[in-house]
Amino acid sequence: MTGILEGLTVVEGSAFVAAPLGGMTLAQLGADVIRFDDLGGGLDHTRWPLAAGGQSLFWAGLNKGKRSLRVDLRSQAGRELVTAVIAAAGTFLTNFPARGWLDYDVLNARRSDLVMVHLKGNRDGTSEVDYTVNPATGFPWATGPRNLTEPLNSVLPAWDIAMGELAAVGLLAADRHRTRTGAGQLVEVALSDVAFAVVGHLGRVAEAQLESHDSPRRDGNYLYGAFGHDFLTRDERHVMVVALTNRQWEALLDVTGTREQMAKVNEATRVDLDTESGRFEDRDLIAAILRPWFQSRDLADIRSAFEGTGVSWGPYQTFRQLMQDDPRVSVDSEIWEEVEHPGVGRYRMPGTPLDFSAVARTPVRRAPMLGEHTSEVLNDLLGLTDAEIGRLVDDGVVGLA
Repeated sequence: MTGILEGLTVVEGSAFVAAPLGGMTLAQLGADVIRFDDLGGGLDHTRWPLAAGGQSLFWAGLNKGKRSLRVDLRSQAGRELVTAVIAAAGTFLTNFPARGWLDYDVLNARRSDLVMVHLKGNRDGTSEVDYTVNPATGFPWATGPRNLTEPLNSVLPAWDIAMGELAAVGLLAADRHRTRTGAGQLVEVALSDVAFAVVGHLGRVAEAQLESHDSPRRDGNYLYGAFGHDFLTRDERHVMVVALTNRQWEALLDVTGTREQMAKVNEATRVDLDTESGRFEDRDLIAAILRPWFQSRDLADIRSAFEGTGVSWGPYQTFRQLMQDDPRVSVDSEIWEEVEHPGVGRYRMPGTPLDFSAVARTPVRRAPMLGEHTSEVLNDLLGLTDAEIGRLVDDGVVGLA
């Protein structure tokens, strides 16, 4: 292992997005992350999207750089092995129910300085997933076209993503505390707390409480609180343009040649377009003035016109267009590499976006095959011999790749 977290060993028991993402974040920074799964694979082992051969690209994407331990989790012997591995590692990340053999007190009895990070749905332990907590945040009523009368969910599991990264932060904070004091601890984080806290951080809870009303429910692709909108180009591509700052606004007026028209709007409406709130208030008029400029140009023309000007913009892209056309996800970038995944083929995989000046990025490593490192982990952490591991395999307690 190489990377800024070299020397940290983390055992991961997980499924779906948040916990695997938290573990992968640590693995891509150089931690030795050991994921344990039941003999047949975890709940997310076959989750879409799938490769042509049926392998889960979702699972392969969220488990890069980890080692895989394959165990019969229904057997007492299998659970005892996992418990021993957790105790040997000293750090445990999971979104499995923390009860029975995975209860913190049970595990802590095996290792007193254990750091365990437990992800759960609600603070009281009841179930919650991204696609059920998001409707409660208010955002589905603020998302979509103005004429939509129903709530609109996002397909991006934003709260799971935030939770996974926060879990990694919590684990590292607890590990630092252990380094300074010698004390382990249980760190718990609830998905609903993560989601609702972010709603509060963004000012939406305060607005609802202090103003006693909801903010404008829907505004299409307009940016809330400043000017930002999508425009259709001559070659029928969509682009998003944002003017949060005065510098961005001035650059947009200069490139599009609309300064005089905007001044007339300013004079007619008596709204100051040099302010974020003013640009938000007159957003429809601003968009109407800008729209012909975009409609008369192809995407390539717009890209050339905006280059080096300070205009904040970006094209709408499908996943394929992102992969084919965007240099930020090419193998020439510092983050992406072409890596061979057994049974799937060679394709582009991302490493960590974090760039440390003192430590080089860890090379991108593929996700493991289920049980690929079973023997290696049992030997490294528990000191089991090949003969002992062979007997466990024969007894059906563990499985190899």
